[in-house]
Amino acid sequence: MGRTFCGDGSRSQPPRTQSFLTWESLESLRRNGIGLKGPMATPIGKGHRSLNLTLRKELGLFANVRPFYSIPGYKTRYDDVNLVTIRENTEGEYSDLEHQVVRGVVESLKVITRQASLRVAEYAFHYAKTHGRERVSAIHKANIMRKTDGLFLKLVKNPALFDVLVMPNLYGDIISDLCAGLIGGLGITPSINIGEGGLALAEAVHGSAPDITGKNLANPTALLLSAVTMLQHLNLTDKADRIHNAVLKTIAEGKHRTADLGGKATTTNFTNAVCDNL
Repeated sequence: MGRTFCGDGSRSQPPRTQSFLTWESLESLRRNGIGLKGPMATPIGKGHRSLNLTLRKELGLFANVRPFYSIPGYKTRYDDVNLVTIRENTEGEYSDLEHQVVRGVVESLKVITRQASLRVAEYAFHYAKTHGRERVSAIHKANIMRKTDGLFLKLVKNPALFDVLVMPNLYGDIISDLCAGLIGGLGITPSINIGEGGLALAEAVHGSAPDITGKNLANPTALLLSAVTMLQHLNLTDKADRIHNAVLKTIAEGKHRTADLGGKATTTNFTNAVCDNL
């Protein structure tokens, strides 16, 4: 996509994004190379292109990275969870390629390419090496989808124990949500999308929750921790650690937890407590 010029030198209107995203927001992300966003809902079944899918494809955000770790002082079914999922972000069942074969029969194409698979696999090993992780596991269904998942599997060794998990798009969507359940839910799970040339977009991956809009009930933890991943990506480690520790301390203290964490605090209460702990 790009702006074009007319014969008289004037600038024509930019191409439509075919979604609610504005051209200006995409250009801002390209120009600055970094961004932070909250949840965005796409109307279902009304012909609108997914906002998140548009961002990933337009900006080449090929890897979604979600770290999952137990929060000290916040008890869940499993203790000492510490793993990372790395999801291929541009292909698979999310290729946005569907057509009607005959009336009543619709075919959706799962697209897997060697280039995209190699790119996310290489990034997974790079991530593991730079973050002191010991092993990378490939998640697949190559026994059934021999050609698509089979191609993906050939590029990554699958060890027995989980540390960093790399996988195609749909599996990443499902398994990352499952992993979030191990530590207390999507409301406390950060995420960052990685593109070529260091472009990065951090985001809270939970839903937009329109049912609590304007009620001062939302848990801001996922967005705050996603901001931490953004600061880490920018090598602003001291600032990232300060915010990260303040959020974890607030949750651990237990006095200002929002409803999804078993408390009664409002968004404002929680946010003020985090600020006090900075």
